[in-house]
Amino acid sequence: MNPNGCVAGLIGEIDTYSHRGVPIADIYSKEKRSEVMSKIRGKETKPEILVRKFLFSKGFRYRINDKRYPGKPDIVLPKYHTIIFIHGCFWHGHENCKAAKLPETNTDFWKKKLSDNIVRDRKNIEKLRDDGWNVIIIWLCEIKNKNVREKRMERLISEITDGK
Repeated sequence: MNPNGCVAGLIGEIDTYSHRGVPIADIYSKEKRSEVMSKIRGKETKPEILVRKFLFSKGFRYRINDKRYPGKPDIVLPKYHTIIFIHGCFWHGHENCKAAKLPETNTDFWKKKLSDNIVRDRKNIEKLRDDGWNVIIIWLCEIKNKNVREKRMERLISEITDGK
């Protein structure tokens, strides 16, 4: 039993969890859950593609997922000495965002996992800034809604061209 009162078990091929005494079954077997999780992509995501299409339509040219730079940035604009990361709010710990809420189960695991992600992100951004790069972070919640996205994209152009 973990601190939240959850108990994990296995009934046949279905994982079950108990949260505060109420059994909760995972709808997938361990193998199927593993398959589903393995299909979560780290690059070529819809938010990345949206931002790239917008930048291309405005005449910006870029490199994607360039391994030469710390953190393998989503978008590198060499002409403007700018790097753009497109972060998922949950995975990168966006402060004060509803989407970054920790799951109620296996809390210790998620705290460590997400904390490690945040520390790694900060180190990579610091290295890039020390090397003179303008680093821009776009959060998923900023581009999910069409109206908010349009405002964010216009702001992005000025962040790139003004170097801020």
